Amino acid sequence: MASEFSGKVGFIGLGNVGSKLAGSLLRNGLDLTVHELDKSIAEPFLRQGATWAASPQQMAEQVDAIITCLPSPEACSQVTEGEHGILKGITPGKVWMEMSTTNHDEIIRIGKKFTDKGAMPIDCPVSGGCHRAATGNIAIFAGCERAAFDRVFPLLTTLGRRVLHTGGLGSASVLKVVTNYLATANLISLAEAMITCKAAGMDLNTAYEAIRISSGNSFVHETETQVTLNGSRDINFTLDLVLKDIGLFQSIADQHTVPLDLSPVLIRVVNDAIARFGPREHSPNLIKRLEEATGLSVLAPGFPAEILDDEPEEAGYEVIPTGRDAT
Repeated sequence: MASEFSGKVGFIGLGNVGSKLAGSLLRNGLDLTVHELDKSIAEPFLRQGATWAASPQQMAEQVDAIITCLPSPEACSQVTEGEHGILKGITPGKVWMEMSTTNHDEIIRIGKKFTDKGAMPIDCPVSGGCHRAATGNIAIFAGCERAAFDRVFPLLTTLGRRVLHTGGLGSASVLKVVTNYLATANLISLAEAMITCKAAGMDLNTAYEAIRISSGNSFVHETETQVTLNGSRDINFTLDLVLKDIGLFQSIADQHTVPLDLSPVLIRVVNDAIARFGPREHSPNLIKRLEEATGLSVLAPGFPAEILDDEPEEAGYEVIPTGRDAT
């Protein structure tokens, strides 16, 4: 899939998701510059033809669009506003694309600093898992002015398949934490479902299929339940990131005085799992709380240790919300 984006692209944050997204840019022939705190992390990209930037500032001076994919709002602030941050090198007409799962208020605050410099800020988090990020088939939300969206649309459709313009800056960040909250609710309820099936003497291979073909199915079941049953429990996502995301969701609800019943329970469960197993434990190992409480083991043969995207890379397209025409 050839990109129509004309210009140089920078990428900061080559972690679990970021490395996959940056890989899509290289695979599709874009002129890519990368930066990481530890240069050794970037070496595979440099060997494939990417250029190294010694700092976010230097990168901003050299590229036309700069993408960040970072683990926390604090990291985003450091990269953008630090001593040698992006804002020190950004100039009018350039684009900053924040692909992290971050705080709505922070993206608005930092975004204004880019706008004040004549640059275009876009919050564009991704959803769909590392396996889809690796193949360019992930979904992308984009919150920004329509002109900015149109400018980077060819770039977004190189990075992902389904691209949704969510409205103004910050709107994508809200929807991203909403979807991650729902994924967490799925993960915890599936852990309870599978341990209960085990306790009731159900065959877990059969239980997996029963859920998959029923109204109880979900994206989380088709991915995370598989690695749970395999025993690897590795979905490239950890408990500290789960807690960050559902905490952001709870903060949005609190800000708008929405009385939630389920969200505080999810936060309590995840906090308990972190206390037991540590913040860097694989997120599907939330089920270990129930395995330890019951003495049961939720394992079954024939499931993969990791999820791979078996769909071919396809050209991306804009998703138009039901009831709306493209504007």
